[in-house]
Amino acid sequence: MLAPQRQAAILDRVRATGGVRVSELAAQFGVSDMTVRRDLDILADRGLLAKVHGGATLVDPGATDEPGFAAKSALQRAEKVAIAARAAELVSPGGAVALSAGTTTVELARHLVDVAGLTVVTNSIPAADVFYRDGRGDQTVILTGGVRTPSDALVGPVAVSAVRSLHVDLLFLGVHGMSERTGYTTPNLMESDTNRALISAAGRLVVLADHTKWGTVGISSMAELAEAQVLVCDAALPATARDTLAGHGIELLIADQP
Repeated sequence: MLAPQRQAAILDRVRATGGVRVSELAAQFGVSDMTVRRDLDILADRGLLAKVHGGATLVDPGATDEPGFAAKSALQRAEKVAIAARAAELVSPGGAVALSAGTTTVELARHLVDVAGLTVVTNSIPAADVFYRDGRGDQTVILTGGVRTPSDALVGPVAVSAVRSLHVDLLFLGVHGMSERTGYTTPNLMESDTNRALISAAGRLVVLADHTKWGTVGISSMAELAEAQVLVCDAALPATARDTLAGHGIELLIADQP
């Protein structure tokens, strides 16, 4: 394999998994650690990844960077599965819930396909597909319509108009980032408008976010931190973040990983 081909393969792996180790790449491509480090130097000089001790990671995302659905699905996979399982415990048969777009809410959809009599409103194409393929005959699924984003969300005026006339018990909201100063944020302006409409339609707001979302800031705020009644996260959430959430009266549910 030529060096440019190897470097392209390394970049693809970083984008898919979020990070790589020098030793793993050396074994994968059958080259020395020094050769891998030179490849990483070249990619880092071009601004395509960030070198760290022993490997490389994605470049820190900007406020408007929006990874595709497949790329995001590979990040913090175990945490998202655990968070979804914990969040599913909040849903009762016969209820009406909304799922925003996001990889964690799609995991939640896989847990909700067996809930009897459930009505689901979503602007997530992958979540709607889960219910379409595996859901019960007594479930009702409403897909909002709208303009498709890189993360497979349907957004814009059509989506907002569809949501404004609806009312649900719970909204499960996936977020790009969260902080005390900016609240819950997204890198997509139209998705922010659609999520605000979903928040207005819900009796309770439940945010689903793994620990890496704390301190990350997208360009547009969807809600203030205290607007969420519940946050479901994994055990790696820092103690300072837990104290901040408690200070805002937010119930924190920690999802235990298997």
